[in-house]
Amino acid sequence: MNAVLGLVNNTIKFSVVDGPGNRFVIFLQGCNFNCVTCHNPYTIAGCTSCGVCVKPCPDDALSIVDGPLVVVDRILCTECEICIDVCPIDSTPLARSLTVEELLREIRPVAPFIAGITISGGEATLQTEFTRELFVAIKNDDDLSHLTTLVDSNGSAPLDVWDRLADVMDGAMIDLKALDPDTHVRLTARENVEVLESIKHLASIDRLYEVRLLIVPGYNDDIDTMERTSAWLHNIDPTIRIKVIGYRPHGVRTESDHIPQATNEVIDPLAHILRDAGFRNLTVT
Repeated sequence: MNAVLGLVNNTIKFSVVDGPGNRFVIFLQGCNFNCVTCHNPYTIAGCTSCGVCVKPCPDDALSIVDGPLVVVDRILCTECEICIDVCPIDSTPLARSLTVEELLREIRPVAPFIAGITISGGEATLQTEFTRELFVAIKNDDDLSHLTTLVDSNGSAPLDVWDRLADVMDGAMIDLKALDPDTHVRLTARENVEVLESIKHLASIDRLYEVRLLIVPGYNDDIDTMERTSAWLHNIDPTIRIKVIGYRPHGVRTESDHIPQATNEVIDPLAHILRDAGFRNLTVT
């Protein structure tokens, strides 16, 4: 049987912002949303091997082989990211196709120093089988089984995907970009029906670790929107862990750099609505 391959954009050995404790984070390549606020737009589309990035590479680390296919010389590559800067579709040729065992070899040296694994993206649930196989391997390994396994997701997965992951996933962190469907389309270019159903379903099977609310000025930062969002979440579970995140423009595409940063003056009144509603598991960043 062929090994399941994951298309991995990047990994971070130690992170304290991608779930509880110190975590090893895996960013998978590919996303089905096109968020105007995306801080990692090069994780959205897959490389098409168009070859535009080959000549600009200052390290001569890129070449085209039969296919045609852009290949990377990992020894020469200094990860200067010029290939990302010149890519006409905001992608990257640097994503790696890895087996579960290859990824485990990166995790094992740091396992004694971390609390868990978070699979992010891109959108992790687009590579469900790879995510599941990795989590299965972690749960069945005596040296790794102490690690918690979380998925950081935009929530667009069908419910059967969550059921497929439920027995090996300790929880999912879901981004709720907007409760209002029209606002959600403006922010992500996708409807939010599956996102709302995912939140409800994950809560019902005790696999909802956290709901993340990104506050974007001019889109979802008004009092009425937060009051309706708060009421909807409270109806599902008043003990839900919520993280309110103020939008910061660093790293977004140039066409979105006109969106102002969400200041404390914007965020604080919205956080008060959630506190007044009785949410005690609340973090504001």
